[in-house]
Amino acid sequence: MTSEQIEKFIGGSKDAHHEPAKIFFKTRSTVEGVFIKTPDYVELKRKNFWRIVSVKNLDDYRSSNDVNLSRIFNGAEFTRLSQQKG
Repeated sequence: MTSEQIEKFIGGSKDAHHEPAKIFFKTRSTVEGVFIKTPDYVELKRKNFWRIVSVKNLDDYRSSNDVNLSRIFNGAEFTRLSQQKG
């Protein structure tokens, strides 16, 4: 997917604590997590890279805002994004 498609999906919201999304990949298992905006967000977005906190680390991230709980993924490897309901 392109960075524009991903940016449109996440809505450009400044709120990093929105609902988790399912991220489907070309060559790896699906990841469920939240896109976060960090100081390097614009630079990463320009290269189509995205910081994502997986659902298993989400509570820890929300209490600490520790960027080390996130992983960087290449948006070109995304095939589809799906917002979780509930």
